Amino acid sequence: MHIKHTLEEYIDALRDAGILTGHNIEGALAQQEVACLTYDTRTLSSPALFICKGAHFKEEYLHTALENGAVAYVADHRYDADAPYILVSDIRYSLVVLGQLFYNKVTDKLTSIGITGTKGKSTTAYYVRYILNDYLASQEKPQCAILSSIDNYDGVVSEESHITTPEVLELYGHFHNAVNSGISHLVMEASSQALKYGRVRGITFDVGAWLNIGSDHISPIEHPDFDDYFASKLKIFDSCRFGCVNTDAEYAERVVEYAKGRCELITFGSHESDTIFCRNVEKRADGLYFTVRSPQYNGEFSITMPGLFNVSNALGAMAIAMVLGIPEESVRSGLRKARAGGRMQVYESRDKKVTVIVDYAHNRMSFDALYRSTKVEYPGRKMISIFGCPGSHALQRRKDLGELSGQNCDFVYITEEDSGSEPFAQIAAEVAQYVACPHLILEDRDECIRRAVLEAEGERVILLTGKGEETRMKRGSVYVDYPSDVEMTLKYLAVYDENEAKK
Repeated sequence: MHIKHTLEEYIDALRDAGILTGHNIEGALAQQEVACLTYDTRTLSSPALFICKGAHFKEEYLHTALENGAVAYVADHRYDADAPYILVSDIRYSLVVLGQLFYNKVTDKLTSIGITGTKGKSTTAYYVRYILNDYLASQEKPQCAILSSIDNYDGVVSEESHITTPEVLELYGHFHNAVNSGISHLVMEASSQALKYGRVRGITFDVGAWLNIGSDHISPIEHPDFDDYFASKLKIFDSCRFGCVNTDAEYAERVVEYAKGRCELITFGSHESDTIFCRNVEKRADGLYFTVRSPQYNGEFSITMPGLFNVSNALGAMAIAMVLGIPEESVRSGLRKARAGGRMQVYESRDKKVTVIVDYAHNRMSFDALYRSTKVEYPGRKMISIFGCPGSHALQRRKDLGELSGQNCDFVYITEEDSGSEPFAQIAAEVAQYVACPHLILEDRDECIRRAVLEAEGERVILLTGKGEETRMKRGSVYVDYPSDVEMTLKYLAVYDENEAKK
């Protein structure tokens, strides 16, 4: 049963947090219980406490809310509305204070894992998910919840994701669903934006993991510079009991120094001083094998997801599992079984001459790792890259991805990838100026894939990045249905096989 709270209790909570600046709620109204807490007029139910937030908030939204069940509103200033109000000095933090009360501190009721890094968050989250699910199945318990940039599952909601870390109230709603579904563990990605703007401020992760950092998400609407990006990522250690750090990552010494004293520290990597020390990485026909030495897990382990860089992600998952006391057999089994939709999915033509790798790689670190790994695993092959860049943010990617693709590939298609409200032609032209190899700007993603599979010559590996199994494309301010990269790959490989069979 969901315990409801009165407007007076919400006012008291804001006062205790030091951000209440005023209100006009007295008498009987103060004892009104709140059944809905929201900032979205589309999710209103009466009686609701409505929060006025967001850079694009319009006063008309408040009037709509008041007409449809809101009994009071929360804002950082008064609006021209004859209605009960609660005023705060920090509207973002008010979401945490109000949300924790509304959901009765639900974030404390699960074993939670937060993972941050410029690359590898999703893959590591899936390694952890498979390890936990293997263990939980052996205990006859429900599978763990996951909140990732690929998809969300909380026992009630199972959906494709369009944001790495949900906003505060949506986030708490997922925790609430998980608890009510009998779920005991939740693993999630913690983006730099979520850490910077306090979306996870009310959560104390049982385990927090730092994978790496590169120059990404630097733009006027994200992080103004690398220092801000780095400082935002470090916040993961302000809200976790155990911290896991990849010592092979750049700036690892600074990360370890920050984490010390804030949480109990676990390290993983290729240094003998690491808590989880890895050596002897070897590619075999059925996967990647590596030897581990640690207080709990020892010997040879293996993963079947391709990409040499995934060994580091697997080590991160092992560090998390060790903190949680997961048995070695579940770690071994989970790592072998792990799959992440759209992550290093390999498809081949029947004659093995055309290989397509579908991956969510979307920044400098992930592109660099993908190109290096592909050259090792597919020596001598012609390399074709198909990618785009999103509109209006992560502007540094245009130079980074253009340069890397030009340095590593034989041919590049620059195509649509969630352009949003920015013209595709503008994005593509900015990328193209840095591509030093033969390339083509072609907005139709489907046509790029068709040409790469059916018209290119010789043995080739096609790197199809950025969208994975996503089935929607952001155009303007909305997402429209669009076939996934996997779907288009399978379609054109089937045509290729059919054509070859006729020869």
